[in-house]
Amino acid sequence: MRSSKDFFRPLAVGAPQPVTEIPARPSRAIHFFDPSNEKMAAKVPQMVGTVDVLLGNLEDAVKADNKEAARSGLVRIAKETDFGPTQLWTRINSLDSPWVLDDLTTLVGEIGDRLDVIMVPKVQGAEDIHYVDRILAQLEAKAGLDRPILVHAILETARGVASVEEICGASPRMQGLSLGPADLAADRRMKTTRVGGGHPGYLVRADPVVEQPDAHRSTYQQDLWHYTIARMVDACAMHGIYPYYGPFGDIADVVACEDQFRNAFLLGCVGTWTLHPKQIEIANRVFAPSVEDISHARRVVAAMGDGTGAVMLDGKMEDDASLKQCLVMVELAEQLAAVDPQLKAQYDAIEVAS
Repeated sequence: MRSSKDFFRPLAVGAPQPVTEIPARPSRAIHFFDPSNEKMAAKVPQMVGTVDVLLGNLEDAVKADNKEAARSGLVRIAKETDFGPTQLWTRINSLDSPWVLDDLTTLVGEIGDRLDVIMVPKVQGAEDIHYVDRILAQLEAKAGLDRPILVHAILETARGVASVEEICGASPRMQGLSLGPADLAADRRMKTTRVGGGHPGYLVRADPVVEQPDAHRSTYQQDLWHYTIARMVDACAMHGIYPYYGPFGDIADVVACEDQFRNAFLLGCVGTWTLHPKQIEIANRVFAPSVEDISHARRVVAAMGDGTGAVMLDGKMEDDASLKQCLVMVELAEQLAAVDPQLKAQYDAIEVAS
């Protein structure tokens, strides 16, 4: 383990200084695209500004025969596109694959100045982050970059979940974590073939009525991923980085998709993956505080003054803990309003009406 004195020193001579705080940039939707798919790649410039993050995917969804085409396609897209307010991320191949070293050397050397975050799949423990951390420092120094590329880990194995705290604290590059439900389900030997979301068999049942033991008993579907997301959120909050829900595979079921995204938002996630354009609108809406929530939060902030004591507002007690909750919402609204004109108009209208 590195000494705390050395933690924020570059791992290579000439590499950029590590960041001491991860910037809070809006990332409601991390939208995946395949750079080897010409039809999909052609739509990237049109999507700039409509989504917080565009991610060039090099891993699982790209066939082995297309790996090099995806990598070169991402380089071309990054060089030809002005991403403006939209962040550019990539998901590299897994660390045990034959493609990952070329992914890192090519991308950092060719477009390292344009890449915001590198997503690393199937992270097992801190040693995986240490490996990527050292290589990135060397490549950044060679490329003459003046800022470090951040790292995002995907929790896709039981060992990764068990090691989540050490993964979050493994490097100052750590930007956040995402849930990878499909691979994690397989690794845990869970009995579901769904990519994210709930399962009708995972439920609780109401108690029987003694007088009518054969009468219908209501059932309530439960969330398979509640424990994992909650643990991930705690680990990220502890280390000052950001948690994300992962993919929701049933593209047609927009209702359940919205429910799953909202559950993750309420638990503390800042965003999610989107696999289809129709999911972007859902993510942008769900991972932003509602007008009603911001209206209430601003009233509490105004009523609390210096933040001490307690006040009654609409028949409810509001105290310093309430103020802290409301400040989280207000700060997020300000960050989102800075990049989303439609949200800004909605939030500004609250002040006019109040």
